Amino acid sequence: MLKDPRLARLAQTLITYSVKMQPGETVMIYSTIKAKPLILELIRCIREHQGNPIVELSDHEVERELLFSSTDKSLDRNYRWLDWKLDDIDCIIHIRASESDYTSADVPIDIKRRISTKMNPLTAKRLGKKWVLLNYPTEGNAHKAKMSFEVYSDFVIGVSGVDYSKMNKAFEPLKALMERTDRVRIVSPGTDLRFSIRGIPAVPCAGEFNIPDGEIFTAPVRDSVNGIITYNTPSPQSGSVFTHVSLRFENGKIVQATADQELSLLQSVFDTDEGARYVGEFALGVNPLVTRPMGDILFDEKIAGSIHFTPGRCYEDAPNGNNSAIHWDLVLIQTPEFGGGEIWFDDVLIRKDGRFVIPELFQLNPENLQ
Repeated sequence: MLKDPRLARLAQTLITYSVKMQPGETVMIYSTIKAKPLILELIRCIREHQGNPIVELSDHEVERELLFSSTDKSLDRNYRWLDWKLDDIDCIIHIRASESDYTSADVPIDIKRRISTKMNPLTAKRLGKKWVLLNYPTEGNAHKAKMSFEVYSDFVIGVSGVDYSKMNKAFEPLKALMERTDRVRIVSPGTDLRFSIRGIPAVPCAGEFNIPDGEIFTAPVRDSVNGIITYNTPSPQSGSVFTHVSLRFENGKIVQATADQELSLLQSVFDTDEGARYVGEFALGVNPLVTRPMGDILFDEKIAGSIHFTPGRCYEDAPNGNNSAIHWDLVLIQTPEFGGGEIWFDDVLIRKDGRFVIPELFQLNPENLQ
């Protein structure tokens, strides 16, 4: 069992900074028993700050069997239960402790699609709560990251301790720039993409919703996306892991999608609903301690020098009108080790090979955030 004094500090950050729990509020901790050391610290912290902890534990093999058992009646019941629970809590701390991306690989895609479509209306309600999502070290994730469990555990806890208040301050000039920008162009190997972000808010993320954190997101004007993007980071989705996903857009819509594997599954993801073929998020990653793919989107979308361009549902904080049962964060790294690349705002180069090149954004380069 992982024992680390930094877990108590992490619990304090989650309760007092991320979800900003107030006395008397109810906090639901959702995880697996693998995260027991952090769960215990969270319960102690919630008690110290006069809150009410609720713990809900899951198991991935049990969840797989429940997926196979899904019926229209069970989905209706689960919807009602989740709706009731969301009414009764103030904060959500979701701790992921996964051992494999393939636990539900043999569950038919039709079942997964039916569940995601059924539960989609509750997404806005869940996102309307005070919430934070983080990972807890497991042997499986260490293997995926190509690290020993000891080194991976130290990395996960350490990367969660970035000075997020400093990062939040450094985001201010980029937020202002994005909110006065109309045209964006992204150029990388296999990528030449153009779209507009005019009139859509930019939202800095510095520890409030994800740990680790370090991104600023907006959304493209829904029908403005044209060109091609080729992602260079592996990405799990629907019980599989896709590599070299390449998407071609015409007037906002994905008209062609390819990857190294399971093309029929890839197409079925984008056929989930109409919104699955449009993009709901455009974000830039800046976390200085995440420098290479970990095989986990919670880390990979924060990689310094990356972007993610996300088919599916938009966020209410940066709305472009796109709704979908999916929200698939696909990551393109633009540092020299991954082929480099450029980001242009209204014909001005703002980032090259993963580094910001205009003075007001220098504070977001890795050496200034550590």
